[in-house]
Amino acid sequence: MLYTAFLFGLISSFHCIGMCGPIALMLPVARNNPAKKVIQISIYHLGRLMAYGSIGLIFGMLGKGFFLAGIQQQLSIFIGIAMILVILIPEKLLSNYNFSKPVYKVISKIKQNLGSHFKSKSYKSLFIIGLLNGFLPCGMVYVALFGAIAMQSAGFGVLYMLLFGLGTVPLMSSVVYINSLLTISVRNKIQKIVPIVGVIIGILFILRGLGLGIPYVSPSNMNLFIQEKANCH
Repeated sequence: MLYTAFLFGLISSFHCIGMCGPIALMLPVARNNPAKKVIQISIYHLGRLMAYGSIGLIFGMLGKGFFLAGIQQQLSIFIGIAMILVILIPEKLLSNYNFSKPVYKVISKIKQNLGSHFKSKSYKSLFIIGLLNGFLPCGMVYVALFGAIAMQSAGFGVLYMLLFGLGTVPLMSSVVYINSLLTISVRNKIQKIVPIVGVIIGILFILRGLGLGIPYVSPSNMNLFIQEKANCH
């Protein structure tokens, strides 16, 4: 299921343009030095990926707990349903139950500190901007975290979130160069694809949990997860 992380990241990046696009446009990069600009943007993305990876580690460890409890299939089905619900529930309604409320004060300070780093063109500032950006609340990141939990391993949880982050890199980088082409009309049309892809990925997780014996989509119950002992006939 790791491929779904990159695919979802690629598609959800159209949503990210509206949320994080302004931050990307404000990056203190060298406008007249193309080579240096590429390096600076890469460092910014490196910060975002590190943030996603660290969150993936936490949720991957949580998924490992469910794995050890022996409820892998039920978890996959639950996560698939949760993904679909998060995608279909209006964002305004979802914001009333923001997962970040318990740490809202911390996030407020993060937003305040972001401003000071935009005044510097150092690589360190660009990395910190990306790192802080990665920890800001985002509905698409929440959906991806469901996938990290379903990986049932700390390592694969990190990998899932890194692949999700890598999927957002191409468009989030291009917005710095071709922002004039990404009009509101174009963004609105493309964003209609995001819920469709999210629902499809949710369905894949549900099918995975059902163990219907469909190769690569819904493996049989015995082959669905890595087992401590070999399944011999």
